[in-house]
Amino acid sequence: MFATHWADDLRLAEISWRLSAGSVQIDLANSARGRERMALGSPQTDGNEDASEDVHGRWLQLLDRSTGNPSYRDEWFDEQCGGCRFWIPLSGDLGLDWGACTHAASRFDGRVRFEHDGCEHFSVRDDGAFG
Repeated sequence: MFATHWADDLRLAEISWRLSAGSVQIDLANSARGRERMALGSPQTDGNEDASEDVHGRWLQLLDRSTGNPSYRDEWFDEQCGGCRFWIPLSGDLGLDWGACTHAASRFDGRVRFEHDGCEHFSVRDDGAFG
């Protein structure tokens, strides 16, 4: 059996394989580093108001379009992430205000966004719902 590791910052798995009777068996297992980052139980923010407020406060600093900004345009009010068909809410307490962008052309694709934020790739949901 032989195991190989990716570079320290990229290592997410150990890959091992074994040759036997003309076949190759491949096994993927979490590396020690990956296991250290995994935690059992519910998210640290669920039911922990201080942790949720801390995360919420940090993430609000990353807004693209803040309604409190004097340069906020009136037309953006109807183009907020929570009403976009490409916005998927998070689970747990943070899911009340936060979700992930899934629009491939958006610079926010794959990033967590505030439901009242927005970008130029907004596309209204078919059901017209928000959040």
